[in-house]
Amino acid sequence: MDPKRELTSVDLAALVRELGGYEGAKVDKVYLYGDDLVRLKMRDFERGRVELLLEVGEIKRAHIVAPERVPDAPGRPPQFAKMLRNRLSGADFAGVEQFEFDRILEFVFEREDATTRIIVELFGQGNVAVTDAEYEVVDCLETVRLKSRTVAPGSRYEFPDSRLNPLSVSRERFDREMDASDTDVVRTLATQLNFGGLYAEELCTRAGVEKALDIADAGEAEYERLYGAVERLAIDLRTGAFDPRVYVEPADDGDADDEETGATGRVVDATPFPLDEHEAADLEPEVYEDFTEALDEYFFRLDVADDEPDPGSQRPDFEERIAKHERIIEQQRGAIEGFEEEAERERERAELLYANYGLVDEILSTVRGARERDRPWDEIAARFEEGAEREIAAAEAVVDVDGEAGTVTVEVDGERIPLDARHGVEKNADRLYTEAKRIESKKEGALAAIEDTREELAELERRREEWEAGADGGEAADAADADERADRDWLAMRSVPIRENEPWYDRFRWFHTSDDFLVIGGRNADQNEELVKKYLEPGDRVFHTQAHGGPVTVLKATDPSEASSSDIEIPETSVEEAAQFAVSYASVWKDGRYAGDVYEVDAGQVSKTPESGEYLEKGGFAIRGDRTYHRDTPVGVAVGIQCEPWTRVIGGPPSAIDGPAVTTIEVEPGRYAQGDVAKRIYREFRERFADESFVRKIASPDRIQHFLPPGGSRINGD
Repeated sequence: MDPKRELTSVDLAALVRELGGYEGAKVDKVYLYGDDLVRLKMRDFERGRVELLLEVGEIKRAHIVAPERVPDAPGRPPQFAKMLRNRLSGADFAGVEQFEFDRILEFVFEREDATTRIIVELFGQGNVAVTDAEYEVVDCLETVRLKSRTVAPGSRYEFPDSRLNPLSVSRERFDREMDASDTDVVRTLATQLNFGGLYAEELCTRAGVEKALDIADAGEAEYERLYGAVERLAIDLRTGAFDPRVYVEPADDGDADDEETGATGRVVDATPFPLDEHEAADLEPEVYEDFTEALDEYFFRLDVADDEPDPGSQRPDFEERIAKHERIIEQQRGAIEGFEEEAERERERAELLYANYGLVDEILSTVRGARERDRPWDEIAARFEEGAEREIAAAEAVVDVDGEAGTVTVEVDGERIPLDARHGVEKNADRLYTEAKRIESKKEGALAAIEDTREELAELERRREEWEAGADGGEAADAADADERADRDWLAMRSVPIRENEPWYDRFRWFHTSDDFLVIGGRNADQNEELVKKYLEPGDRVFHTQAHGGPVTVLKATDPSEASSSDIEIPETSVEEAAQFAVSYASVWKDGRYAGDVYEVDAGQVSKTPESGEYLEKGGFAIRGDRTYHRDTPVGVAVGIQCEPWTRVIGGPPSAIDGPAVTTIEVEPGRYAQGDVAKRIYREFRERFADESFVRKIASPDRIQHFLPPGGSRINGD
């Protein structure tokens, strides 16, 4: 029997009952591990430290964990964790509910200034959505945009369509659902009544009804016994009459005891009640006082088992790798479906603008006229509210006025559409059509990626067949496959798979040094300010040109997922590359010079507090202490295309870009405008790659220009 990796609806119903006992605990801190595990560290008056884990990846679970078993803190928190800390620090845990009988938990936290809901989706690809008291999404781990529902920042959280809750179903409804089936009893309980396979079988066993009995042959007596078994299960869940178990496969005679847990065999399930089905399968039960304690023990031992290699076989785990590729294909199909639906939605919104042209034009004309008369945005919003009270159609359609963004959101035919108030109906509709095209281009990339994954899957299946047919050299095939990936000729490939990501630092200037240290620089005074205030950590180095008008350049000592440290030794090559980056994106390049002076200081020497009697302009900062100078640092920038692990444009010092890029083009100060040079580089890249569409999708002139220094440039050798 395969171990359970996802909690069932029955598990969650029991879990909600037990977690209710932790109401009133205060949140101390929140952590995010990877992109699927959230940890809430809380304090309870009676129990002391309480650790709650919420995991929505391949393992889907939510339960209290013993403090000694929590993973080490991941270092500097990502943005999602920072947002949760800001909202939850000092908040009280006010309760948790299960949505209907679905695998969705809603945790509620209350603080004087706000109520926060954390909605954990433990089905499908999994998700964690954070909303306010009115269910407006603040942020979520995964954005969902489907015809059936939307989960995205700024939108109202939409639960999936609710299914029948078998724990509260009436006898009449129970009979109707059973009668409507055209299969056997156990499948009907699993699907029509939503119990899933395990508990459908358990209910049949408890009721003394043959699982394979056809519904057409089931009568009043069978229905009566089955409904009675459902009622008893529901009562036990409502009253908390639990008797938790962890079920373990009997150990083989040759197996040694697990030194860490003292247990033998492999864990396969944790349940809130003893299950006749498991005992009939000769699984060994271990009794626990609390269900959440049983879950903690179960998932801890499952994690230990997953980490242990199988000492009895040298056979590659083809099944796991094949299953992983099949899961990836399924996820890619879902992404393609999502892109299609999202693009169609943007087109429909554009068409709605034209269908309501007169109404929308009146709204936009009113706003533009008011702004031309210097009317403030809050006055414009107030006028629309007054008009809505007088039932003026155009005013009633306005649901939001955002002066900071310069937008007006209208609702037409039930669809909310933000409009740029500076433009008319045509330009706003064109923007939506353009967005639809952009989304469809992502679909093309996903189609290429799915084809690549299918090829890898076919290769795995071929190698498995060779192994099972007795062909030798299995390990050699693995090594050859790795060598093939390393030596792949990306320029000659007819179809390059697209793998995109959007790192947190993408809006800044950035590159990774030859030693893989991250360097980031500001594009303007606002970003310079932000870098110093938010992203400067102990151990980081700061670079700036001696000449005025350069970006703040930060050489990060640690990755965002690591704890900051002032003891990390940064190689000289990284320091030199960071200095070259600082001088290349400064006024030195714009002035047409080929070298300039750069100074370097530690993070602790940088302050936003000016000396007494002095003033710091936006983006400026004060330096205290000695500076290390890098005299006559040469400028130098290369732009390249990276294909692994991500497909993207990269740019920075040539020595740092040459390694990760499959092809590069160097530039130097010159007389050609940024946009013109970017177009020339783009055309050159298209000529170098056999897959021209790949360059068009990931290396547009706009993306290339993102990495070019300000001022004039030319391609080296021109």
